[in-house]
Amino acid sequence: MVSAQGFGAMGLSGTYGAGVDGKEAAALLNHAADLGITLFDTAESYGPFENERLLGRALAHRRDEILLATKFGLDFSEDGQPGPLDGRPAHIRRAVERSLRRLDTDRIDLYYMHRLDPATPVEETIGGMAELVAAGKVRHIGLSEVSADTVRRAHAVHPLTAVQSELSLFSRDPLASGVKRTLDELGVGLVAYSPIGRGFLSGAIRSVDDLDEDDSRRELPRFAPANIAANLELVDHVRAVSQRHGATPSQVALAWVSAQGAIPIPGTRRRAYLAENAAAADLVLTAEDLASLDAVVRPVAVRGARYTPQQLASTNR
Repeated sequence: MVSAQGFGAMGLSGTYGAGVDGKEAAALLNHAADLGITLFDTAESYGPFENERLLGRALAHRRDEILLATKFGLDFSEDGQPGPLDGRPAHIRRAVERSLRRLDTDRIDLYYMHRLDPATPVEETIGGMAELVAAGKVRHIGLSEVSADTVRRAHAVHPLTAVQSELSLFSRDPLASGVKRTLDELGVGLVAYSPIGRGFLSGAIRSVDDLDEDDSRRELPRFAPANIAANLELVDHVRAVSQRHGATPSQVALAWVSAQGAIPIPGTRRRAYLAENAAAADLVLTAEDLASLDAVVRPVAVRGARYTPQQLASTNR
């Protein structure tokens, strides 16, 4: 059991521009826990490594209050240089020991494979992850960005607890592909990353100039200048729905994800936005709201892909 929302920590270690000062990041994470958030999501690739260390330092004193989720995938060298995806059990055993040290914990509550290794059958990967459960190093296992068929194959080897995929009003692949339907059938949870469309659905991004020069979103098709201008018309409709509830566009975006039966894990670097996001757990959209959003913010109306072609190729679709 987890809180209605989790916290996605990726942005604290760069990615969307400069990272956050360590003390402020620790204060933010603890404020999230104070607000009742129990699921904290990280990965060895965030930083790389530094994001896990940050969560380990910041939350060690309340370890039994929270659930830590992290991910493995690329075969990183000790100095953080990324290698190829490796889903073989030998690599999984090495990766989990490193994550346990960085997180300063004796168990990982939810351990995902970040992206599938195309050279290793998923059954072999899940078998290696199941060994970690049997050893007590990991409590639950999951996958990220996988197809419905892959979910079935994996779940037949060892029960999955969750699948993490991008899901927002702008990106609905898990719904259209049948993944959510399969998860519901098998009793597996869906954890939604980028539930505010990487910040786009907040309405705060009006042009590419609103992004830092080193913000990775500048490389994504959806954030190309022409696409931002077109997609803002959709954001304006989200804003209109939010005004009927005395809410914000971000809160409507999060409430929509929750209405799909998923657990959103929004990330932020500001305490004010953290409180705003957390309050979305109390916002219940009406059937009329949901129908209106689905009619206007249709996937075919969204301009620009969510990832570059190279990034999309790494997903198991």
